[in-house]
Amino acid sequence: MSRTVPQRGACSRRNGNLTLGEVTETVRPVRMTEQSIAAYDVSQRVKTYDADMELMHPNRSKMVQVAIEVLPFPRTAALRAIDLGIGTGYFTKQFLDHFPNSRVLGIDGAQAMVELAKARLTSLASRVQFVIGDFRNLQQLAPGADMADVVFSAYALHHLGRTDKERVLREVVELLVPGGWFINADLIVADSPELESRLQELRVAGIVERAGGSDNRFADLTSTRQFLADLERKEADNPLTLAEDLALLQSSGLKNVSAFWLEHRELVSGGQK
Repeated sequence: MSRTVPQRGACSRRNGNLTLGEVTETVRPVRMTEQSIAAYDVSQRVKTYDADMELMHPNRSKMVQVAIEVLPFPRTAALRAIDLGIGTGYFTKQFLDHFPNSRVLGIDGAQAMVELAKARLTSLASRVQFVIGDFRNLQQLAPGADMADVVFSAYALHHLGRTDKERVLREVVELLVPGGWFINADLIVADSPELESRLQELRVAGIVERAGGSDNRFADLTSTRQFLADLERKEADNPLTLAEDLALLQSSGLKNVSAFWLEHRELVSGGQK
């Protein structure tokens, strides 16, 4: 892994580009009609999101920790970062705590999720700019090549189809400065139906155990599997295999591509421009 840290100057607004130094909310006139966006703009779903994440994805904290540790920058660096699918602001909070001189441009398609992120990031508001929009239109939301030192994402890109994900990754590479990093904590799918079935069994059993009978949605194996099936259908999940995920990162123009952490269906991967 390269440990070279590119030189960074102050971020400013030039030629209409977004600056990461403003505390604003920007609403872009872009398409926001896909199932995955709508699923996260439902108030009840949003209210339970973080609690559900603890039940359904107990590795989230570890994955974000690994993602941040991989980044070869000193903690004092004044990084310009983009969070694709900021959600409730969990990843951005951990990133800004680790890099106290850095700023984040947080993008999400769901207004309700952004409101939760604002609440979580109140103490860090001067270092976050929110943009509401579909990040498949990334060039519209964050115009300007070579503007970001880091682009990161968690549990968001698996909502994209392969073609959309490939296009977004190419745009991410355009936004990164030379030597910048893209890091992603997300879901994958197993190489075979048999292995996927077994991993899903482990997933469901783990959720039921962690719920401990306190949530009717996860009362037993049957109800949990049904809840997950309904959720995945509403969110239009399209996870790739490990090999497909890494191949897309490489074809997008990243180097030093690697799987930095993997357990069952969850992966931290990324690379450097």
